[in-house]
Order: sequence, then structure tokens, then C-alpha cells
Amino acid sequence: MTHETILANARIILTDETITGSITIRDGVITDVAQGAHIPPGALDMQGDYLAPGLIELHTDNLERHLTPRPNVDWPHRAAILAHDRELAGNGITTVFDAIRVGSIVSGNSRRYSRYARRIADEILSAQAGGMLRISHHIHLRAELCSETLEEELAEFSPADRIGIVSMMDHTPGQRQFTDLEKFEAYVRGKYAFGDQEFRDYVAFLYELQSRNGTRHEAATVTAARRLEAALASHDDTTADQVAASHACGVSIAEFPTTTGAAQACRAHGIATVMGAPNVIRGASHSGNVSAIELAHEDLLDILSSDYVPAGLLMAAVQLGTLWDDLPQAIATVSARPAAVAGMADRGVLGPGKRADCIRFAIWDGIPVLRETWCAGRRVF
Repeated sequence: MTHETILANARIILTDETITGSITIRDGVITDVAQGAHIPPGALDMQGDYLAPGLIELHTDNLERHLTPRPNVDWPHRAAILAHDRELAGNGITTVFDAIRVGSIVSGNSRRYSRYARRIADEILSAQAGGMLRISHHIHLRAELCSETLEEELAEFSPADRIGIVSMMDHTPGQRQFTDLEKFEAYVRGKYAFGDQEFRDYVAFLYELQSRNGTRHEAATVTAARRLEAALASHDDTTADQVAASHACGVSIAEFPTTTGAAQACRAHGIATVMGAPNVIRGASHSGNVSAIELAHEDLLDILSSDYVPAGLLMAAVQLGTLWDDLPQAIATVSARPAAVAGMADRGVLGPGKRADCIRFAIWDGIPVLRETWCAGRRVF
């Protein structure tokens, strides 16, 4: 049977304007967007709230927080995946690329990172196939170049694994996100309680590991992204030379460039720039890198990611709407633009023929209040 839902009396955020009108949904697809305040019989009255496309999250570490809620605590994986899924639905995210690390450190006396990517991906894919998840989940493989097992772990994945993004990560101290070694030391020692000598040994180990494996692992990551038919992303580009190298590898997405110069180089090379929603909300990077607000002022911010706070995605978009005096443009940073770079032509905008992924929200004292979320026409929050 055909199932029809009409969402009426809403402020509908389209690609270039906001109108008062209604949206008709049939069998999970938008069939009509009509202007006017009329409420047809049987329609749901949105009471003048905003309707926007469902949010698309390209990079979030939120699942890891549910998997390991405390140091050395391995929470039951299925329960963690379900909790993560419902948290995202409750924050207006209808499509997510769950960031999963590939590349582990399994030897040495320093901090070890065990392999987990294939197992977690299997559990996400099983939950999705079984209809257990409320929103659309895809995989984002975070390839740690400074690791020991990256090539083996990448080989465990195939194009059937819903992998939309593969990103090249290099967290070796002294460059990219951690150009300032003091900030790296504060981060690592705060996280792992290393002593002075233990920290020095850890840094030396990472330098040696990156020197031994970095170039080979970068080439393996580029090859894997092509094989998996996934978009390739760089991470924490700092200089124009790094951006040029990323472009030469086929990178189309730059996650969290750390300087204005890097963001400008991304624009020159046609690489979409992703910045963190928490950076927008706080007005500064927690690592001391370039402010997302500064890039927004210079029209160098293309896409927002919630990164580590799912609730921040819509909040930051609304904040950008005020900054730019253009809410449709701001909403595009969390819907149309991420959909485009991820190759998802079926979603990201509200229009006939598109997936009925949409959210209803009000704005209270500058803060969005999410009221409802629909994913493929089904109310999930």
C-alpha cells in the first residue's frame, strides 16, 4: 500500500530560499513541495517550525565514545551501536559515515592500539541489514599512516562494505594537528597519564614508525580508496605543499585544515573543506589551530562535521546562518554539500524525487530545538 504523509504549515529551507509551505511524502520519497500556509485534511501541522533536509555527518568519533565509555571499558558492541544510532537520530542526523580506525600498533613498549575495524564494521552492517538502526549508516575508514597493520586491515574490506570515505591520518607529533609539541604532550599525557620518560619514549617510537611506514602506508591508502570506490580525504593539512600532495593523491575532501593558508590552497585545488562544528560553537579550535569562524568569514568553509559532539552539527549550522545572514547556505554545509562530496545524489535537499530525510526544528534564543526527524519518510525521533 502507498503510504502518504503531508508536513504542512512549515518554514521549508530550500537550496536558496526559505518558504512557507508543505511537503508531501510517499513511500519514503518526497513527491511535492508546495508553497502556502494551507493545511490539507490529514496533514501534520508543523506550526511554523523549520523543515530542513536531514543532516549528513561525514566524520564522527561518537561511536568510539559509546564503545569505550571509560578507559579500558569495552562496552557491548551492539548496545553501543544502537545507542550511537539513536543519539544521532535525536540530533537530526539521518546519514552518518561512522569513523572507524584502520591501522594499529601491536608491538613495542609504548601505547598499543588493537585491531577492531573489521569486527565493528560487520556489526554495524549486520544491524543495518537487520533493520535495527533508525538512520542510514555508512563506513568511514580512518587510515592511520603511523601504524603497523594498516595494509593488512585495509585488505579486509571490499566494495560491498558501504565504505564511502577513506581518510589519511598522520598524528605523528610535530606536524599537522600537533605542530605544537607542547599541545601534543598535554593531550597525550592527559589521556594516558604518561610519565616524563614514558612520553619521550612514545614520541621517539612514533617518529621511527612514521619514518619506516608512512610513505608506504599513504600509497596503500590511496590504492584502497580507489578499490573500495570511496572518496579520499586528507586530515589536518597545514601547508599549501601538503594540500598539493593531497590533491596529487586524488583527495576531494580536506578534513579540518589547520591554517588559513591550507584552506585557501584547498579552494584553489577544488578540494572541499570540512571544519568541526565544535570549533564554530566555541569560536576556536581545541588544538589551537585556525578558527572555523575565521574561515567562514573568508568563505573557505564548505562543510561542517560534528566531530565529537553530535548535538553540535545543527547548532553550528544555525550559528553560521546568523553569521552569513543566509540560513539556506548554512544548512547546505550539513546537507547538500556533504551529500555531493559523498556521491549521494538522492538526498541532501528537499525536493521532488529525493529521499524523505528531513528534520523539524525551532530556534530558541539562537539555539535550535529539534522536534522531529524523518529518515526515508519514517519518523525516527
